[in-house]
Amino acid sequence: GTAALIWNEIIREKVTNFIMNQSKEQRILNFVLQNAVRGDPRSVVDTIDKYCSQREWAMNVGDEKGKILDKTVEEANPSVALELGTYCGYSAVRISRLLKAGARLLTVEFNPEFAAVAKQMIEFAGVQDKVKLLEGPSEKIIPQLKKKYEVDTLDFVFLDHWKDKYTPDTILLQECNLLRKGSVLLADNVIFPGAPDFLNYVRKSPHFQCTNYPSHLEYMQVEDAMEKAVFLG
Repeated sequence: GTAALIWNEIIREKVTNFIMNQSKEQRILNFVLQNAVRGDPRSVVDTIDKYCSQREWAMNVGDEKGKILDKTVEEANPSVALELGTYCGYSAVRISRLLKAGARLLTVEFNPEFAAVAKQMIEFAGVQDKVKLLEGPSEKIIPQLKKKYEVDTLDFVFLDHWKDKYTPDTILLQECNLLRKGSVLLADNVIFPGAPDFLNYVRKSPHFQCTNYPSHLEYMQVEDAMEKAVFLG
């Protein structure tokens, strides 16, 4: 079922990459540059969703889970937000359009090709003043946030990178004193592909209060969920 669907997508993507001599991420960016309204974040988000639901599947958070993300960001009303896993910049654009004046989003991407696409996506959406893209591994960047990027504490953290990094990075955020009482963590894909050790960690920890939001995998009818973990100090 699901595995076969995704496997077919991967094969098709590799063939298309070879024929067109460009990556899927570049194709998504080109589609946005040609079809979205410059300087309009909502238009950029909608255009990516259109491409990924009709042309090629991609691992953006998507619109269904995007609404959960929006609601969580609006409730947290962060001054400083952190995103782990920028990918094409979809959720960075989605989050930044909801930030109050003077607030900022730091987004971390390990893959230089994804970072290059995301940078253009963020600029095209007109949110580059609110978003700082940090390139490199999360475990290196998190300990630099206080000194190098002048972060006192984080009001909101969106985890959407490698699923096996969710737990060590959450522990690192705690060890680096980047969380305060009331800091909100939101983790994507906790059911598919799944982050069982993360769920186990935050749900059993006395330092977090958790809420689960059942949903579906982006652009597919596959069950997935997001987990909100509020830091209690």
